Parts: sequence; structure tokens; C-alpha cells
Amino acid sequence: MALQEGGTDIQDTLDLEDELRLLQIDEDAILEASLNEYQQYLNQLDAARAHLDELLTSTTATLDQLADISNAFKTVDQQTAVFQKQSASILEEQRRTEKLATDLAENLKYYEPLERITRRMNAPGAGNFVRTQDFRDMLLTLDECIDYMQTHQKQKEAETYRSKYKQLLTRAMTLVRNTFMAGAKNVTDEVAKRINDKQNHVNDTLLSSLLYAKFRVDAPLMKDLGLEIQKRAVPPADAEVGTEGEYQSLMNELHQAFAACRTRLVLPIVQQKITEIATIPTSKDLVAFAKSSITYVRGVCLDEFELWEEWFHGQRGVYDFLEALCEPLFDQLRPRIIHETKLSKLCSLVTLIQTRYIDNDDEDEPPDPRQLDFASLVQPALEDAQTRLVFRTLALLRDEIEYYKPTSEDLDYPRRVSEPPTPKSAAPLSGRKTSNIAAAEEDDSGDENTPTMWSRNPIRLLSRIYRLVNSSVFDDLAHQIVHSTTQSLVNASKQIESKSSLADAQLFLLRHLLLLKSQIVAFDIEYVAPDVQFDFSGMTSTFYEIRDRGGLFNPRSWMRLFSTGGLLPRVVENMLDAKVELDGQLRLVINDFTANFTNAMTSDLKSNRKAEETTAAVREKIQKEVPILRAKLVHYLDDLRTRETLVAAVEDQVVQTYEAYFEEYAGKAQGQSGKGKPNGVVPGKAKISRKGKGAADDVWDADTFADWSESVFNVLLPQQHEEDASPDTRSLSRSGSS
Repeated sequence: MALQEGGTDIQDTLDLEDELRLLQIDEDAILEASLNEYQQYLNQLDAARAHLDELLTSTTATLDQLADISNAFKTVDQQTAVFQKQSASILEEQRRTEKLATDLAENLKYYEPLERITRRMNAPGAGNFVRTQDFRDMLLTLDECIDYMQTHQKQKEAETYRSKYKQLLTRAMTLVRNTFMAGAKNVTDEVAKRINDKQNHVNDTLLSSLLYAKFRVDAPLMKDLGLEIQKRAVPPADAEVGTEGEYQSLMNELHQAFAACRTRLVLPIVQQKITEIATIPTSKDLVAFAKSSITYVRGVCLDEFELWEEWFHGQRGVYDFLEALCEPLFDQLRPRIIHETKLSKLCSLVTLIQTRYIDNDDEDEPPDPRQLDFASLVQPALEDAQTRLVFRTLALLRDEIEYYKPTSEDLDYPRRVSEPPTPKSAAPLSGRKTSNIAAAEEDDSGDENTPTMWSRNPIRLLSRIYRLVNSSVFDDLAHQIVHSTTQSLVNASKQIESKSSLADAQLFLLRHLLLLKSQIVAFDIEYVAPDVQFDFSGMTSTFYEIRDRGGLFNPRSWMRLFSTGGLLPRVVENMLDAKVELDGQLRLVINDFTANFTNAMTSDLKSNRKAEETTAAVREKIQKEVPILRAKLVHYLDDLRTRETLVAAVEDQVVQTYEAYFEEYAGKAQGQSGKGKPNGVVPGKAKISRKGKGAADDVWDADTFADWSESVFNVLLPQQHEEDASPDTRSLSRSGSS
């Protein structure tokens, strides 16, 4: 077993040695194999190292080249920057040079046309050049050049060239004027020749064709030519008001030349036609002649206005021309107006012109410049008629009112108011200044050659001139008429007083003043300032005084008078507002009338008789005078309210007078008795009746007397509001004054 175990160990040792031997062999093989691989790897590394060395050498060479290139680039960059700066300077200089060249070319554009236009304007046949489009283009060029020189005055030759261009423009405008005037004259000569050749065979159609159709042929061209001057005749924007444009005188020459040509043709025809109208039998009547002649002249003016519109832009100068065409009308019409004495004809003429030829519907709107304003042309005729109308009105005012001498029949009062009224009555007047008040239709032969009554003359004058003259003129005339009528009535009442009685004179004046007041209310006369006049009488007397002293030719005498005011007229204000004057006169006559009857009824209160006799006499006289008062009022006044108001005014004054008497009487009685005894008897004094009906032999107190007076006067005023009262009585109050 042991040997077996020993043999086993040896075997194990042998096996181990074999294994070691095998391991040694493997290590050598492995070592040899590893050495080969290492050698191979080393060879690769050597090859890689050699390659890298080559790369490094190449890279170094490349870096050297790049460094050389970078240095070269920096050099190029520096050179490029320098070149860029040089190029920018060159470009700036180029731009400056180009701008200078452009400015020079632009400036020279306004200097270059001078020579070309000068040659064109001085060339033969320049007049024919005016009618071409090139001429209008040349005018635009001249305008541009002149404006340029005006705005660039600092340029060296600007003022010189501007002056030359202005001369050329003036010459061009002169050529336009000459061409225009030549064209108008040629047409005029042709038309005038044809009219003269067919003087006895020219009908209205042929005449219209010659006068207007021929002139319309060249009208568009002439209108354009005239517009060239008109555009340059406008004053500068900064010119003062009223300053005319530089070429306005040339434009005026065009207007005057055309107007002269048309006047040469049309005026003789108008004169002949107006003369023919004047010879017609019906034209002896002023209104008929005015209607026919003004209508004809208006037709001519309309045709000429339309033709003017075809030759010119605007209406400047046309109305001066049309006024000249209206002169034959005024030459015929003015003498007829001056010699016309009938007020109705003058009123009809003014009405005809105002209603037929003057449109007053749109007074607030400005007139349409495209329409003929014939009202301004016929205005002189209207003013002549209105002036003559005012003159005739003043003459009638002077002859029939101011200097009217009433006849004995006119002053035969109260008989005149007892006569039955005539069938003819004055036309009713109503409305304010915007209403229509028809003029009287009666013939003026009786009105102006024979005296008329005060109640008819003023109103007729006012009604006839109403709305026919200027409002302020009418107001002045109305105030003068009312003022003169009032004074004439006052003078007439004084004459009636001397021939009849004071009561008749006062009632005559009251009757007519009330009628006048009621009538003028319809005209709504406005307030008029006092009439200021100049009194030269002092100058006349001073002149004769100097002459008598022998100092008429002595300068010192005249200088002394100038310094002292001796040669200055005296200012006189001699007219109040007529309505105020009329109301004042009404109050005065009413107060005088009531005072007159009051004094007649209470005159016994001033006597020295006993009180009871005095008061009884007063009551008796009141009972006697009241019927007389009422009879007088019924005789003169138709309006019941007016009569009763006056009776009430007399009653009030009578009662007031009695109250004053009684207060004085009662005061004396109380002083004698020491203490008043009501309803008692004072020693030496009559018994005083108080409250209730007094005895006939007593002295009545004021209340008793007032109650008794109310029953005696028996005033019956109509029950109506004050605003419904008639105009005749509105100025009356119960006290007789307002």
C-alpha cells in the first residue's frame, strides 16, 4: 500500500515535471510569438512615427506659408483701405460735380430762353404768332422765368434777366391787346358796312344776325386771348386793398375797345328806337313811354350782357358799357319826369320800375354775377322819379298844408259837421310797412290845383308815396306832413274860435287830430331825429355890414370874422318827433276842452254869494251845460266811446273843482265853530248835507255832489277791454289826459 502510495507520488512528480516541461515549451513559443507581434507593432509605430514626422514637417511648411499669406493679406488689406478712402473721396467729388452740373443746367434753363424768345418776338409777322398754341406756351415760359428771377434775386444776372423778361412779357401782352382790338375792329367795320349798305332793308332778324352772330364767330379765340391778360392782371397776394394788377390797364383797354365797338353799332340803333317810341301817340303818357322804352332797353342790355360773357371772363367793365347804352333812355325820360306835375303819374312810374324791373324778393341774398343786374342800370331813372315825387310832395305840403288858407266855407263850423257825408270816402288804410297800401286812384287835377280838406290831404299824400321812396325818406316826409298838418289845424282852430266859439274850435281840432292819429298808425312811422338846418341869415347881414363899412376887400375884416365865427352858419333844430307832437297836441286840446266846460259849469264857485246860493247855481248850470256838452260832442264826434270818455273827463274835473271848494268852505266853518258838528248848523253858515240825498237849500258835501253829478252826466262807457278800443280813443283817459 505504501509502495503503491510511493509510486503514486513519483508518478505525480513525473507528471508535474512533464507539465513543467510542456509549460516551458509553451512559454518559449508564446514568448517567441509575442516577440514577433511586438516587433511587428514596433515596426508599425516606427512607420507611423516617420509618417508623423513627415506630417509635422509638412505642417510646419504649411504654417510658414500661411504666415506668409497672412502677412500678404494684411498688406493687401492696408492697401485696400487706402484705396477705399481714395475711392470715397473721388465718389463724393463726383456727386458734387454731378449736382453742380444739374444745378447749372436747371439755372441755365431759365436763362437760355431769353435769346430764343427775343428773336421770336422781333421776327416779322409776330402778330400772327399770337393766335397759335406756341405763343401761349411761350407766355407760360416767360411767367416761369420771371418767377424764378424774382425768387433768386441773389444770382448775379437775375435782376437784368428779370427786367428783360418783363419787357418781353409786356410786349407779348401788347401784341395780345393789338390782336384783340384789331379783331373787334375788323368785325365792327364789316358789320357797320353791311348795315350801311342795307340801311333801308335791314329787318330785325338780319340786324340780330349782323350784330350778334358775326361777333360770336371769333368770340372763343378772343376770350382766350383776353384771358391771358386777365390772368396777369391779378394783383399780388400781399398788395394793399384797391391795388390794381400790373396789366389791368391793358385789360381795361380791351373792355373799352370792345365797348366802343359795340357802342358804335348799337347806340345809334337804341337812340333811333327810343326816338320812335317817343313819337308814338300813346307815349305822351309818362308811364306808357317809360314802360315801352325801359322794356326795349332791358332787352338790348340782356343781349349785350350775354355777348360780353362770350368775349370776356367776368363782368368787369360791362355795366359801364351798358350805362352808356341807357343814356338815350334817360335823355328822353328825365325831362318828362321833371315836367310831370301829376303825383299819380309819378307814383305809377315809381311803382312800375320797382315792381317790373327791380326784384326785391331776395334783398338779403347777393346778386348772381352770371345774371344781368338790370336794377342797377335802371336805378337812375328810379332815383329821378323818386326825387321828383319827393319834390312834388314837398310842393303839395307847402301849398296845400303849410300855406293853405282855409276859406270861409272850410271854417264854417259847426255847420260843416251838420252836413250829410259825401259818398266819396277815403280808402281804408291798414297794415304795416310790409303791407300794400294802394295809392289814391282819383285824377290829380282836382287834388293839386284846388284846396282840399285837412282830413284828406295828409293821408292822401302819405298813402301815395308809401313804399315808393326809401323808408327813411318816407319817415322824414311823413313827419313833416304830420307836423305841418298839426300846425295848420291849430291855426284853423284859432280862426274858428274867433268866428264861432271856443268849444267849436276845440272840437274841430280834436276831431281832426283824432282822425289824423288813427290814419298815421297804419303807416307805422318810425322815430326821426330832429331836423337839423343851417341858418345863413347871419352871414348875409354880416356881408352887407362889411360892405357898408367899406371893408369888403380888406383881408383883416374877413380873418376877424372867421376867427369869431361870424361867417359860420347857425345850426337850427326845428322839428320834434311828429307822433310825440301829435299826442302832446291831443292832450293839450283835450285838457283845454274839459277845462273850458268845467269852468263854464263851476264859474259860480268863485262868486261872493252865500254858499247855498253858489252851490245851487252850480248845480243849475251843470244841468244846463251837460246837454249842451253832449250835443256838441254828438255834432263833432261819431265814436260813442270817445264822446263818453270826454264827458267823464269833464265830470271828473267838475267834481274835483267842487271838492276843492267844499274843503275850503268846510275848513272855514270848522274854524268858526271850534269843533265841527256833523250834519249840524254852523252859526252864520248854511247847513251841510252829508251822506244821502241833500236838500236843495243845503251845501252838499263832496260825496253827495259826486253821486248827484254821476246821475246828471250819466256816463255810459261801452264794456270792452282797453286793447279792443278804437285807435281814436286810446289816447283819452277818464281824466282827459294820458
